[in-house]
Amino acid sequence: MKTHREILEIISGLLIMMFVANVAGTVVANALPVITAQLGSTPTQYTWLVTAALLASTATTPIWGKLADLFDKKRLLLTGIVIFTIGSLASGAAATTAQLIGFRAIQGVGMGALLILNQSILASIIPPRERGKYNAYMGAAFAAATIAGPLIGGFIVDQSWLGWRWCFWSAVPFSLGALAFLAKRLKVPDIRRPGAKVDWLGATLVTAAACDLLIWITFANHSFAWVSWQSAAMLGSTLALAALFVLVEQRVPDPVIPLRIIANRGAALAIVASIAVGTAMFGVAVFLGQYFQIARGYSPTAAGLLMVPNMLGVFVASVFGGRLLSRVGIWKPFVVTGTCLLTVGMGTLSTINSTSSLVFIAGVGVVGGMGLGLTSQNLVLAVQNSVSVRDVGSATAAVTLFRSLGGTLGIQVLGSAYNSHVRALIAERLGPLAATGDGTGTMDVSSLPPPIQTVVRSSFGDSIGLVFAIAAGVAAVALLAVLAMKSTRLRDRLDLGNPTDDGGPSDLVSTRASSSG
Repeated sequence: MKTHREILEIISGLLIMMFVANVAGTVVANALPVITAQLGSTPTQYTWLVTAALLASTATTPIWGKLADLFDKKRLLLTGIVIFTIGSLASGAAATTAQLIGFRAIQGVGMGALLILNQSILASIIPPRERGKYNAYMGAAFAAATIAGPLIGGFIVDQSWLGWRWCFWSAVPFSLGALAFLAKRLKVPDIRRPGAKVDWLGATLVTAAACDLLIWITFANHSFAWVSWQSAAMLGSTLALAALFVLVEQRVPDPVIPLRIIANRGAALAIVASIAVGTAMFGVAVFLGQYFQIARGYSPTAAGLLMVPNMLGVFVASVFGGRLLSRVGIWKPFVVTGTCLLTVGMGTLSTINSTSSLVFIAGVGVVGGMGLGLTSQNLVLAVQNSVSVRDVGSATAAVTLFRSLGGTLGIQVLGSAYNSHVRALIAERLGPLAATGDGTGTMDVSSLPPPIQTVVRSSFGDSIGLVFAIAAGVAAVALLAVLAMKSTRLRDRLDLGNPTDDGGPSDLVSTRASSSG
């Protein structure tokens, strides 16, 4: 068993990549107006610049998770870092919006590997009981990066000597440093299954189903109506692919996502809660930043700074909550508290408008951030605690897959509702003058005449409450799901055996971690 110092050394390298990978997912949030203006992007491409990386990361999550159960986790992690670095370099060099979207997808494939393998590696070297305090650091890096990404992106585009391309290139030195460090210092127990084969058919089907669903959400209400033959066709194909995936997983010896994991009541409820958490996490990062810039007229850097209270809430709750969880040994009270805070935070944010007090928004941001900090990683820990370490990659991938799906779908659904409400308010307040343009209120508000600019900004500000009202409803569903989960104590030993029929652990090996090793 590794000593506390050895674990901290390993975590330092993993934390760097966890932070950098998550920043890459949201760094464009506040930089998008500058990027789209310079590349001449369309409104549809604007959305894809955010979702391309998230889509690729989400779609490849189960594949990386299953590979982690079958092959050397260290080599997979290093491969993921290389892919991520190549995608980052290429994104910064993109000459057109289409190229940038494609390179962001490559970057997203690497992101998917990093997000899953970091957690899978920790699960293979630290027992669940002790994992809480170490997961606290990972959770803080994950959620804080989600909020810090827009701040970093805003700062970069505000500096004339940098430019938007450094939103992507800035990740490269950290990636290369982590690559060198982990290649030298990381050692992971070999728990591979000799002779096991990758379920490529299942992986293809689950990836296709996820992509089909996300593409439908992206184009619905833009290229065609929610209720239309196109929607019916795409949703029908998604359901068909999902049904085929279930049939395949029932028959292959090593399914990419073992159905026994999803059939486990606790894991199923955790997946439902994770979808809601993903919606809130990514929704806050994207739409609150948009609110500060467009509705309130702040610069990208200032908009990022105004989101720091939310980031601090996430960080404090993740670190101190994780350490306390390891001491108590029961995860449910922490997750219930987190989802309660998340619901209250989102519900309170639904009351803000174009003239709301920034102090009030900051205070509510702290509450919502604490909810995210107590919830995001602890839901993963609850599922990991219920399965064998040999299935921990697939289990982690399942939860992370649906959390990412929730985030990506959340951005699209919340964005669609937001833009529709904005268009309605602009049309109501401007009358015939609103007949021109694409109806979204234009992303370059500062170029409009002052009277129209005032109306557009107020319309964006007075519409943001709807976004958080929907997010609050989704968070309430997460709270109900968590309340229905059975509370269990965290194991203080690594499970190196096979899962039992009910999805629980067996053949535990006593390897409790401690500060003394």
